[in-house]
Amino acid sequence: MRKQNSEFKTAFTSEADCDLKNTDYFGFVELDDYACYVVADGIDDQMDAVSAKLAVAAAISAFSEAPSMGKRTMRACLNAANQALIRETGSKKKLKASVMIVVTNYMKFRYGQAGNVRLRLYRNGFVKYQSTDQSLTLDLVKEEKVEPDKVSIHEERNNLYAFLGQEKEFHPYISKKMKLANTDAIALYTRGIWENIDEGELSDVYAEASNEPQELVDNVEELLLSRQPEDLGKYTFVTLFVNKVFTDPNKKRRIRRVIMIIAVVLVIAVVVAVVLTILHNRRVRKREQMEQNYLDTIEYIQIDNYTRAQECCDQALQLAESLRNRAMVKEIGDYKKLIESVLMAQEHMDGQRYVEAQKAYREAAARSVYVDNIGLDYINDRLALTADYISVYDLINLGDILALNLQYDKAEEKYLEAKAAAGKIYFDDGRKSAMEALEKLYEDQKAEKEAEEADRKEQQSQQESGANYVTQGDVAFAQGDYEGARVYYLSAQQLYSDMGDQTQQMAVEEKLQTTEEKLEEKELLKEEAEGYVQEAETAAEAKEYTTAKKYYLLAKDVYASLKMDDKVEEMTRKMERLDIKIDEQETAAEDDSADVPAEDSDSVSNVDSTEIPTDTSDETSEELSSVMVSE
Repeated sequence: MRKQNSEFKTAFTSEADCDLKNTDYFGFVELDDYACYVVADGIDDQMDAVSAKLAVAAAISAFSEAPSMGKRTMRACLNAANQALIRETGSKKKLKASVMIVVTNYMKFRYGQAGNVRLRLYRNGFVKYQSTDQSLTLDLVKEEKVEPDKVSIHEERNNLYAFLGQEKEFHPYISKKMKLANTDAIALYTRGIWENIDEGELSDVYAEASNEPQELVDNVEELLLSRQPEDLGKYTFVTLFVNKVFTDPNKKRRIRRVIMIIAVVLVIAVVVAVVLTILHNRRVRKREQMEQNYLDTIEYIQIDNYTRAQECCDQALQLAESLRNRAMVKEIGDYKKLIESVLMAQEHMDGQRYVEAQKAYREAAARSVYVDNIGLDYINDRLALTADYISVYDLINLGDILALNLQYDKAEEKYLEAKAAAGKIYFDDGRKSAMEALEKLYEDQKAEKEAEEADRKEQQSQQESGANYVTQGDVAFAQGDYEGARVYYLSAQQLYSDMGDQTQQMAVEEKLQTTEEKLEEKELLKEEAEGYVQEAETAAEAKEYTTAKKYYLLAKDVYASLKMDDKVEEMTRKMERLDIKIDEQETAAEDDSADVPAEDSDSVSNVDSTEIPTDTSDETSEELSSVMVSE
């Protein structure tokens, strides 16, 4: 509908150079709602016209896929043209071109440019707008290093910083939308035109133009050829006559609709403004309350009232968070951390945890750096006081250690120092602890003395008991009661061991050793006596009663030396029984001797003679002699 209700006329000319090579190209497409006009100028004249043609075709194709006047569409067209040249570029062949793309919706237009193809908008015969080349020469003109009328002959006019065929840093220029009016004319032309025709002359041609664009194009070409430039190359000139722009029939309706929308928006804006005003006033009040609580926090810290400072700080922080004032939240948060550290230290002080309190005050001192050292004097005073409190308890603890090591005089000295230090700083709890430590020290000294006296008495008693055991052991030993002596000696040894009296213990051990030796001798004698008894019983069974009596006498003598009275009596009884048997045997022998010849009596005498054991004492020998005499 737009194209049918508007009138856009296009005319152009494009000629080759002296070598009959034309590396310029022009193409356009006019759709119902949008139109696109593209002029491309191949930068390398020695190459064929492939680059310009590829660029125009790629740009128009990209536009036709999504017709629009948006910047995104314009950028897509430029990028498509650039990529088309890059894809066709070989190892030896580099395709490059300048391009000018114009899109319109028959009411407005916009252009995109890469290089030095130029555009001019004429209105009522005068230049309304003109493009700027993307070349080093135009940059020098902006810096006022080159005169504007010298651009067409400046050596850097074709030194471009944006052109098609760039693989990196491709930054084309895209204009804003510009309104068109009836009888406007747009001129698009390559360097073959602007290098040889002055801008003023071109403006004169448009000022005298009729309604036919082809006539204007012919006039421009005639003007160019009349100059007969020696190095005239290829050139392209395009003109677009906007005889009639599209007028939207729904414009008034849209205007009314826009007015209604604006009215509604205004009402809403008024309501929003009222609401925002209320919210703003409320926010202002919150800000004022926050600032007041913030100032109160500082004042309470300055007068060392941290409990009230914490209340004001919490309120200020809550208001700052509701206002989303990050700066105040951070600043008030620093004050809050300082207050919490001080209150925690005070809590430790109240609980007599002075080491923890000292750590908390040090943390508070570090926190005060972030709030301009406010409250630092108070914190330092409390740190000094805490250090004094700790020193008092250090003295008390040192005294406790000395007391444990039984250094009571030095312990008393430390307790007295702690008491004096606590009194100097009015530390009642420390002074009380020092007094209690002193009282306990004195009680411990008294208890220790009593314990020492009791130990002394107990030791004396144990010494007496040990001496009694030794005496009784000596008496038993002297009486030959070695078992009893060993029992007494062992009791004395255990007692001296418990007492730690090594001298007495060693003396008792010597007596024990002697006693053990005697016991071993006694056991040997008992075994010897038992051997005699066994021999006696063997002889008695053989009816050798005299021999048996001799062995019983030997056993009796051993038992008597061992003072085993029961065994002595037993041996005596056994010998008495043997005496009876000997008498019976003698009587029987006398009866038999009366009937036996003399030589037989001699043989009997030989039979009665027995061997006397040699291992006997003198007493035993005497008894045996008396026995033999009686026989």
